[in-house]
Amino acid sequence: MSELEFNTSVDHEERVTLFADVLLPVPIPRAFTYRVPFEMNDRIGTGFRVVVQFGKKRILTGIVAGIHEHPPEEYEAKYILDVLDDRPMMNEQQLRLFYWISDYYMAAIGDVVNAAMPSGLKLSSESKIQLNPEFDPHKTDYEFSAKELLLLSMLEHRDMMTYAEVAQTLQMKSYLKIIKSLIAKEAILIFEEVKDRYSPKKETYIRLTEHWLDKEHLEVLMNELEKRPKQLDVLLAYLHEVPVFKDRGLNIRGVPKKKLMIRGLSESSLKTLIKHRVMEAYQIIVPRFDLSGGKKSYELTLTEAQQIAKEDILSQFEKHQTVLLHGITGSGKTEIYIEFIKELLEQGEQVLYLLPEIALTTQIVTRLQRVFGDRMGVYHSKYSDNERVEVWKGLIEGRFPLIVGVRSSVFLPFDNLGLVIVDEEHEFSYKQYEPAPRYHARDVAQMLGRIHNAKVLMGTATPSIETFWLAREKRYGYAELNERYGEAILPKIIFADLAKERREKTIKGDFTSLLIDKIGAVLEKNEQAIIFQNRRGYSHYISCEECGWIPKCHSCAVSLTFHMHYNQLRCHYCGHHEALPVTCPACGSSKLRTVGFGTEKLEEDLKILFPEARIQRMDLDTTRRKYSYQKIINDFEERNIDILVGTQMVSKGLDFDHVTLVGVFDVDRMLHFPDFRAFERTYQLVVQVSGRAGRKDKAGEVVIQTSNVKQPLLHYISYLHYEPFFDKEVEERFKYKYPPFYRLIRIMIKHKEKERAEQAAKALHERIRQLIHPELVLGPHEPMISKLRNLYLMEIMIKIPRGRMNLTEFKKKLLLAANITKQQKDCKQALIVFDVDPY
Repeated sequence: MSELEFNTSVDHEERVTLFADVLLPVPIPRAFTYRVPFEMNDRIGTGFRVVVQFGKKRILTGIVAGIHEHPPEEYEAKYILDVLDDRPMMNEQQLRLFYWISDYYMAAIGDVVNAAMPSGLKLSSESKIQLNPEFDPHKTDYEFSAKELLLLSMLEHRDMMTYAEVAQTLQMKSYLKIIKSLIAKEAILIFEEVKDRYSPKKETYIRLTEHWLDKEHLEVLMNELEKRPKQLDVLLAYLHEVPVFKDRGLNIRGVPKKKLMIRGLSESSLKTLIKHRVMEAYQIIVPRFDLSGGKKSYELTLTEAQQIAKEDILSQFEKHQTVLLHGITGSGKTEIYIEFIKELLEQGEQVLYLLPEIALTTQIVTRLQRVFGDRMGVYHSKYSDNERVEVWKGLIEGRFPLIVGVRSSVFLPFDNLGLVIVDEEHEFSYKQYEPAPRYHARDVAQMLGRIHNAKVLMGTATPSIETFWLAREKRYGYAELNERYGEAILPKIIFADLAKERREKTIKGDFTSLLIDKIGAVLEKNEQAIIFQNRRGYSHYISCEECGWIPKCHSCAVSLTFHMHYNQLRCHYCGHHEALPVTCPACGSSKLRTVGFGTEKLEEDLKILFPEARIQRMDLDTTRRKYSYQKIINDFEERNIDILVGTQMVSKGLDFDHVTLVGVFDVDRMLHFPDFRAFERTYQLVVQVSGRAGRKDKAGEVVIQTSNVKQPLLHYISYLHYEPFFDKEVEERFKYKYPPFYRLIRIMIKHKEKERAEQAAKALHERIRQLIHPELVLGPHEPMISKLRNLYLMEIMIKIPRGRMNLTEFKKKLLLAANITKQQKDCKQALIVFDVDPY
């Protein structure tokens, strides 16, 4: 990639014809070149947002990737329509990162830009209507209804109207019929008005007008208002909030209207005072979220073990760009991160603190807010478009030198980045699966660090196999933290033998008697418990006892999951849902039974077993709203919940002082999942959720329900033997050619016809076998789920020896092979999707 150059202002007298390479948020593999109008020559440069026409009808927001004087040879360049900014919204380092992501993950650069730009930075269009300039009501043979004439008369006095304004004017729900009729009669035209999606938040403030700041004038006014007590109440409330006679300058800002009206004052009385110019209302732009409260004098004292770990990290940073901090659960890694952040911010540098889950950001943000206050910006998908744009702009303006966010935060416009912290680096939530680009934020963070010459600190109690291997190979630095913070001790691991309890018939529902007794003991001591089941819903599926019928999704090759709360069967892949049948559609039997269990079923069972307990579920179904995570976590912290039932959300670094018991369900299913990472992920999930028990001075216990208490992995978990587990795992990985010794590229071929998908997969497979040793090309075969969203799937897996071939050139050849395959007559409609480092 050629170096991107920023365009300085150009002398108008030279009238140089400039062209801009513009990156568009559409799935195309390169920038499009547009001509810069002469009047925009001195307003445009790399990183500016521009409005351009793409195709015949589409108006898009693009990012200028470079300015030059060379027109495109393949097509005639269209003119840029407008420049949206007076300063760049993206910088050169960002664009370098975007191109790297595009190349490494085999994604179109347009897909990268689309993922990177918050929707609020893209333009939207709104349908509007206007009078047809050629329409003459006196020279038409059409007849018009009363409603049509009303709308035409309104348009005679207005340039345009939105659909909402039309509906309000006509006072009817079927206003679209009127619009269609007038279009057919050629009386009006419809058009799209393009506008910026982002709008700053404004708050109304109230203040006294200048005349009444005089004490004598105000006394006269108060005497007059004695006859109007509600208006007098408003005035007195304002003077209480804003003592203008002590400091006249306080009136300049006044008081927020909502703060004034919270006293129960009359809204109409305030409006009357404004109408008579006693008071005035004005608006100011305010932040959408308040993160104030940081203490400049906040003191944090590290323990001896933490201090040693910090010094080890600093020592390793002298030799390595990236350091792995391997600290057991509850060891206080966050305190070390805070120390590093404080030092970097004092030096005027920026810090990115990456977290794998929105649920985790809730608790971490609260802790960091106490230290850094409004110097911290929070960036994740639960925030609105406008909120994310404010963080983006706040980073550019220097208001947020610390960013805390999930994987998409790597796209933000850092320009002085000193440190990237990747907390819980092992988490597969850092991997983006759909849509493209299918990047891994942990690995993108490495490149982000290189581009900015910043350090990268990765922390976890359960490192990913690849990360620990790279640390062993001395490619990463390594530091340990092997004791819990304060007086806390590691929890005791206990195994509940499902096979034995089934034989003895001591199980109640899906709970062993051992776990039931432990929960009862915890509740008696007024402590808390977490129940972990990594599957939401009520049951895995339902089945007919007579004929064996199982309901399946019509669009995907999967069974539907039963959700009792909604009394529905739902597909967790495409979102399809349908009512629970009363009888079997196949044989008519009413004997329908549930099979398996999810978090919803466990929640119901617990309410029966412990009717006095306060039980809450935390999974995707209960956390869809913006502040759902925060409310559940706050309620649990404040001990308004006794038992929290959850999926993997409850395993990710949350810290609760009064949790002394964790129950783990379905560990056998996780172990036998058909995936080469099954053991690694089971180890990580169980150790992480176990780490929620026994914080501070309270001893904790973990009950793991299993049918095979002699499973070797459970032995590693019970003693927290990570290195023996790692050694065994890499031995298997080396033998069967998996990461970290081989890189993987998964190719998914999709088509609405099964035969066409198979045909395209076979054709592509033959071409790939000519590029690499055939033994390293697996497939083509149907994946575990062979149909999704009405598309049939075929899969090819490629294993690439690490360090033994030019990966960049090989990827180019793969893309070429895919393009050639799609040119075949029967393969033109096939979708070919590349996923680099897929797991």
